[in-house]
Amino acid sequence: MDAIILKGPGGVENLVRVQIPVPEISDNDVLIKVMAIGLNPIDIKTRKGRGLYQALKESDPIILGWDISGTVTGTGSKVTRFKVGDEAFGMVNFPGHGKAYAEYVAAPDAHLALKPSGVSHREAAAASLAALTAWQVLKYKAAIKKGDRVLIHAAAGGVGHFAVQMAKQQGAWVAATASARNREFISIIGADLFIDYEKHNFENELKDMDLVLDMIGGEYTTRSFRVLKPGGTIICIPSGTSEDISEQASARGLNGFHFRVRSDGDDMREISDLLKREVIKPFISGTFSFDEIRPAHLQIETGKTRGKLVVIID
Repeated sequence: MDAIILKGPGGVENLVRVQIPVPEISDNDVLIKVMAIGLNPIDIKTRKGRGLYQALKESDPIILGWDISGTVTGTGSKVTRFKVGDEAFGMVNFPGHGKAYAEYVAAPDAHLALKPSGVSHREAAAASLAALTAWQVLKYKAAIKKGDRVLIHAAAGGVGHFAVQMAKQQGAWVAATASARNREFISIIGADLFIDYEKHNFENELKDMDLVLDMIGGEYTTRSFRVLKPGGTIICIPSGTSEDISEQASARGLNGFHFRVRSDGDDMREISDLLKREVIKPFISGTFSFDEIRPAHLQIETGKTRGKLVVIID
């Protein structure tokens, strides 16, 4: 089968298309013929030697990627949720070795959900890691109540644009930071207030926020403390952000968490339902062929991708 392997940490030239055997499946796995792959910033960080590279560096070969959508072509002896011919999607083996940049992927059935019939493979692949991150944050850490005031940084990005839609569905008032070119997009996905981060300091525009979802880290975390009400919560999502966020927040009378998404089929089934009911809709700003994985990585490296990028395997 065709696969794209990482020859070593570094630039996009280290992503190489090769032929390798179709993976074998265990009793609890399904074999997926991949139709679409979702790309994420963690792919780029790991390619460069950060992110999850240390956990994967002894693997041979290293195959990046975690988001897939495709057709089930084989099932393990203990699999009951899926049958050959089903269309399934999900985030596979995160934070382990997902091996998504491949024509076929062996995936634990516990990490997948059935793809809704009215949702394309492109949309399903786009709504895996990013949508799952937003959902798990809001479900397990944020506990949004109707009327809560929520600030979402990088709201036009992958996780951000899903978080806006989900927070609004849960009844929150949502402020969103993004660049000026994303003003209309932010309005379309439902945010109540747009803040152009290039022209305005959000801490001068907001106060008494119940929750901040910080997709950026660094100085944004420190500045975000200033807009929270006493007892408010900040959740930092990017890998590599400060691990002592809890202590920093506690010293200010706030709650702080660093969050990492995890593969979970039950949560993926909830994402599937949200897609089916059109509560959330992924925005795909670019579609690339398998041979265009390098320019796709370079686009994500700009840090200015709106929504999601998807790779299609013909």
